[in-house]
Parts: sequence; structure tokens; C-alpha cells
Amino acid sequence: MKPFRERNPVVVGAVGLTVLTLLAVAAFNADSLPLIGGGTTYSAAFSEAGGLRPGDEVRIAGVKVGKVEDVDLDGDHVKVTFKVKGSPAFGTDTGASIRVRTILGAKYLALHPEGPGQLKPADEIPIGRTVSAYDVVQAFSDLTTTSEEVDTDRLAQALDTISVTFQDSPAEVRASIKGLSRISRTVASRDKALRGLLGRANGVTEVLADHSKDFSALVKDGDKLFKEIGKRREAIHQLLKSSALLGVELSGLVDDNTKELGPALKNLKVFVKMLERNQASLDRSVRLLAPYVRVFTNTLGNGRWFDSYIQNMVAAPVSPRTEGSR
Repeated sequence: MKPFRERNPVVVGAVGLTVLTLLAVAAFNADSLPLIGGGTTYSAAFSEAGGLRPGDEVRIAGVKVGKVEDVDLDGDHVKVTFKVKGSPAFGTDTGASIRVRTILGAKYLALHPEGPGQLKPADEIPIGRTVSAYDVVQAFSDLTTTSEEVDTDRLAQALDTISVTFQDSPAEVRASIKGLSRISRTVASRDKALRGLLGRANGVTEVLADHSKDFSALVKDGDKLFKEIGKRREAIHQLLKSSALLGVELSGLVDDNTKELGPALKNLKVFVKMLERNQASLDRSVRLLAPYVRVFTNTLGNGRWFDSYIQNMVAAPVSPRTEGSR
């Protein structure tokens, strides 16, 4: 076998980079691998999503067994697709509910195993066996309905009767009963006000429920606006960063050419002063140049030749040989 040191380093490096790339891809897609990230996909139908999002936990008896893969609208109900890892047993009559995981409103999907056998992945848990998260609007409505059904006058009379019955009891018990009696009277005296308050609260919750779509659209539009602002902020940041780099480059350019630019500007100043001193002569030269250009143009405009003469020049002498030939 050929020693490792004698092998081609280029081939060894290429194989090493290929292996590292495959390991990185496998690490980022571990959930999709058949052995490491396996699992069985199930689905459940809910009347509403209740704040459940992809990536939330799936639990059985409080133990995490998977995560939510997708939450999407399917006709008139919400279809929640989730993946369960391992082999937990839950029968064909298994139910599901959306529960609150933290005080900040994070949710998780709870499975309630029921029935014989094992639930098949193709069998969706129907709405009849699912429970959505409790709604705040429904809570206020229930509170209003319950408070209206309470007979506060009879409640006060009952507490007064209990107070009389326990009048021979120890001081602590009598004080507690009297306190309850006073509370009942106070509630009875404020019955109309409390009912009006709860009625108005019910109206507010109904208005909020009617405009839930508008609030959802407002939140989505606000999210888009913040994303666009973030993009513009990044663009402005890059512009300022490029401007700062340009300023540094220009400063370096000026510093590098200070020795050359200084004498050049000084000589330019001397040249400009000389032109200012000879301004009148330059103007006269321009005026006299115009007739010369006009005559010279007329002379050259006669074709492929031009005629000209020089004034006050003596004519050239004619030789005898030239005279005799004539």
C-alpha cells in the first residue's frame, strides 16, 4: 500500500474538502436524514390555528415526541401537519389539542392517546377530537353570560343567613362571614353597573372579533413595512460605509499629491496674472485675427489651388536662355 505522505496532496485535499462539504450538508439537513432525523408524519384538523406555528413542539403526557411541520388552511378548517419521532403508541381514537406552553403565549400540540391499535399516518384526526386554544373573546362572552345568570339579591340573603347562623361561632369565623356578607351587599348594590360594564366589554370583544381580519392584515402589513425599513437601513449603511471609504481614499490622494499640486497651483496663479496684464493685447489680437481668417478662407475656397502675392517684392529676373526660347 502506498504511504499517505507519498500520495498526491491535491487529490488528498480535494477528497478532504468533499468530505467536509458532505458533513456540513448532512448537519444542516439532519431532520431529513433517514436514520437521524426520521419520523412519521401525521395530521389533525382544527377549527382554528390558535397561534400554533411550524416548529412548535408536539407532546404526549408532557413529553416532547416531535414538532409541528406545517399549519395551513384546508377548506373550512385548519390542517396541522406534524412529525412524531420514535414509536410512541397512540390508538385510532387519539385526540389533539392546542395548549399554552409559556406565559408569553407560546403554544404546543398535545396528543391524547385513545383507542386500540396505532393511528395510521393517512388517517387525519377529525375536528370532533381536537380542541383549539381558549379564545379571549369567548372568555369575556362566558363571563358576561355567567354574571347575568347570578341572582345577587338571593346570594346576599344567603350570606346574611349564614352570618346569623354562625353568630355564636368564634370571632374569626364571624368576622369572615360578616366580610362575605358585606362583599355580597356591595356586589348587589353595584349589580347594574357591573352588568353594564360586562355588557360593554362583551360589545368590545365582539367588535374586535369582527375586525380580527383587519387586525391580522394590519400586523402583516406592519411586518412588511419593518422588513422594508430594515432593507433601506442596510442600503443606507452600505452607502455611508462606502462614502467613508471614499473620503479616506480622497484624503490619501490629496496627501500623496500635495507636493505636485502646490507648485502647479502656484504657477497657474502666475499665468493667470500674466493673462490679466495682457488682457487688452489679447482682445486686440482676436479682433485683428478675424479679417485675416476671412481673407484666408476666401483664398482657399477657389478649388484645388489658390492665388496669392506678396506686396513690394521685386520680380524675379529672366535668364537669357529663357528669353531666347520665347
